[in-house]
Amino acid sequence: MAIQWFPGHMAKARRQVEEKLKLVDFVMELVDARAPLSSQNPMLQEVLQNKPKMIVLMKRDLADQRETDKWISYFKENNITAIAINVNDKADIKRVIQLGKELGKDKMEKLMKKGIQPRAARAMIVGIPNVGKSTLINRLANKNIAKTGDKPGVTKQQLWIKVKKDFELLDTPGILWPKFEDEIVGYRLAAIGTIKDQLLSLQDIVAFVITYMQEHYPEKLEDRYSITRDMDDMLEIFEAIGKQRGALESGGHVNFQKVSDIVIRDLRTGRLGNITLETPQV
Repeated sequence: MAIQWFPGHMAKARRQVEEKLKLVDFVMELVDARAPLSSQNPMLQEVLQNKPKMIVLMKRDLADQRETDKWISYFKENNITAIAINVNDKADIKRVIQLGKELGKDKMEKLMKKGIQPRAARAMIVGIPNVGKSTLINRLANKNIAKTGDKPGVTKQQLWIKVKKDFELLDTPGILWPKFEDEIVGYRLAAIGTIKDQLLSLQDIVAFVITYMQEHYPEKLEDRYSITRDMDDMLEIFEAIGKQRGALESGGHVNFQKVSDIVIRDLRTGRLGNITLETPQV
């Protein structure tokens, strides 16, 4: 089943990106380290054409480092510069700035050869909603410029932001694509909070997460909820988590919605441990 999602402001945002692309020297594309490919907008790849690009894998502190290393190698093998960061780590922010300077270096050298006074390199920062663009911009600029929030679609307009003397960033609204042909992509993005929970059943999202963890992170599931790999009845699993975590209604019945809220919150806050929901196919 394809999941449809394409409000008017997303179409407008795409046009804005296309119009402003000629103003920048390179692009910073932000993805979520827990689902690097699923959080890469395929429609955006068409728009970006052949612009030099760096991929920033956000929220590395919530992702599985082993899988993150595989993803960095995957992008490198596809001739794309990639870096994984935690926006609250100052060393990571410095690394982003250094990488940005290197990507803008070629353009500056070309300007100098033409006898044109070098200027700050210009970059466009793009990504799907709620991937952490606003927070990264604020860290790069070392001040609270971009509006931040924990709900998809907070950034609504384009802003130029100076990053020291090194380069200037053009912020753009988060852009999703018209529909998810692969339902699993939708589940991954919903699980990490990139698309609104209302687009899919939260219980279905949680069932997807639990099934994935039983295969890839069984020990984390057992540590947190005492759920073992051989438990294959989702009703039984929800009942077990509900009883263990006190998600009960009057009469002692398990409230499945409360169970779903608990699991999704545990995933998004890192209480379930460092988890990546997809592995590069190499």
